[in-house]
Amino acid sequence: MPPISQNKYRRIFLNPFVIVAVLLIVATGVAVVRHTLSPAYAETKDAGKPRGSAQAIPVAAATAKLQNMPVWIDALGTVTPLNYANVMPRVTGQLKTVDFHGGQRVKAGQLLATIDPRPYKIQLDQAQAQLMRDQAQLKGAQSDLVRFETLLKQDSIADQQVTDQRTTVAQLKGVVAADKAAVENAQLQLSWTRITAPSSGITGLRQVSPGNMVSSSGAIGGGNNALAGSASASTPIVTIAQVQPISVVFPVTQSQLPALLKREHHTAELTVQAWNQKRTVLLASGKLVAMDNQINTDTGSVMVKAEFANKQQRLFPNQFVNARLLVDTLENAVVIPSSAIAIGEPGSYVYVIDKNNTVALRPVKTGVRDGDTTAITSGLKAGERVVTDGLDRLKDGSKVQVVLPLDKQAAATAKKHRTPGANQKK
Repeated sequence: MPPISQNKYRRIFLNPFVIVAVLLIVATGVAVVRHTLSPAYAETKDAGKPRGSAQAIPVAAATAKLQNMPVWIDALGTVTPLNYANVMPRVTGQLKTVDFHGGQRVKAGQLLATIDPRPYKIQLDQAQAQLMRDQAQLKGAQSDLVRFETLLKQDSIADQQVTDQRTTVAQLKGVVAADKAAVENAQLQLSWTRITAPSSGITGLRQVSPGNMVSSSGAIGGGNNALAGSASASTPIVTIAQVQPISVVFPVTQSQLPALLKREHHTAELTVQAWNQKRTVLLASGKLVAMDNQINTDTGSVMVKAEFANKQQRLFPNQFVNARLLVDTLENAVVIPSSAIAIGEPGSYVYVIDKNNTVALRPVKTGVRDGDTTAITSGLKAGERVVTDGLDRLKDGSKVQVVLPLDKQAAATAKKHRTPGANQKK
């Protein structure tokens, strides 16, 4: 088919009939659009709907109520043992037995390990023998002194001889006293071969094995035992952490300190709670027991310590917890669910539902928050209903229909369709 020349195109588009047809089509389209957008068309389209029947927006709602509102100070805390002891040997010797295992609960005075006692038993025997010898010499010297004093009265002995004997008796008394101290020291050294727990708590992992030579400054070598070795010069045999009771240390900022000090001066005991990291489980409840005497200039906070009975052992040393310190309680505060509060150009605001199920945007001032509940200091009264779900679809003056939240709605539906008498005994 031969191509159409440009002249033919010009003749077609410049044809008066073609131009008139195009203009008629454009005019018709404009007329249709104007008619569609006109009020008359809108009235005709909505003629079958009743006037004033704007569809209500489904929302969830709650009623503002009065209740006591606790004021908490929240901080990240660290669990610390009430006492933490490094069990070190107090005498030198070969570690003979270890009578505990890691993680064991022990009581104060319980046997943990023993050091070979034989060298110290020999030292004790030697000290006791020395004491017996010196006591015998003292007894003889005292007898001679009595005899010399009798002779002196009879003028049968010189005064100087009596004086010398009295000096000998006094010297021997000193020797006997030193011998008694040596015996007590040997008994003490022997008792230290039994290593006992200085306090109750939980043991850590064993640091030194039987067969090692240990001393009060740490392990000092393995001797001739093939299994013996040497430990670090500062290695304890074991560590003991006291966990019942146990403490939690956490910071309080300097802006929160006045409220804490005010409460502490008027209350004998301040409640402290320890929560898990996700703030979903309450681990333990305790009390505030101590406060540092200065503010840390780097963090602007002061460290405080709380004590917990920890009967269920849900707190463990060096565990991170969310600490909550109760510093006040607001009486009869107006509270609403926190989900009812929105933040925008007016600041914090809520949608209040009137008796005609119409919402009004109302600015409010919020106070303390506890979990999913927030106190309102101004802008709302107890008994007023507020929207808690569906706020993003509302504006001032919107019509709403209050429905149950999804979880409650499902429970209501299940209850409605439950077969009557299904749970009754046959």
